[in-house]
Amino acid sequence: MISNEEIKHIAKLSRLELSGAEIEKMQKDLSSILDYFELLKKAPKSSKTTGDIKTELNAIRKDESRQSNLADELLAAAPDKKEAYVKVKAIL
Repeated sequence: MISNEEIKHIAKLSRLELSGAEIEKMQKDLSSILDYFELLKKAPKSSKTTGDIKTELNAIRKDESRQSNLADELLAAAPDKKEAYVKVKAIL
């Protein structure tokens, strides 16, 4: 459990003024958060199992470029255009 002095120090660093009841509540809340982190530290880090599929936690997909015609499609759908630009009313 976190001590009252630690809570007061954290509150001071955070520029918070806490009453006695708030210090007790913060002590319980921060202790439960730190307990949860301890639980997370025990979790397996290399992989996880989801049903029949085993996936890597830190797997990064391969960066692949692909051709997109989105700009051409949007320009083709515009009601009024000039060259490669969409023509709109002037806004002042």
